[in-house]
Amino acid sequence: MGQLLVRNVDDEVIARLRARASAHGRSIEAEHREILRAALSDEAARRREVEALRAEFRRLQAEAPNRDGPTAEQMIREDRDSR
Repeated sequence: MGQLLVRNVDDEVIARLRARASAHGRSIEAEHREILRAALSDEAARRREVEALRAEFRRLQAEAPNRDGPTAEQMIREDRDSR
């Protein structure tokens, strides 16, 4: 396994990490690993959701290409830009 060194972390962030680790019964290092794992897992889940939405929009557009309203690409772009 690799190692990760994080420098120049604010004292307030370290204090909050220490409190969170204590509340979860983990070391600061274990809590840090869990936060990173959860953040990246959530990101992967969001990507899968977006891909599923894109597929659904393409399907709907193919079924009714002449309907009024925005295209799937426009809807996806609007959603992405709203974040």
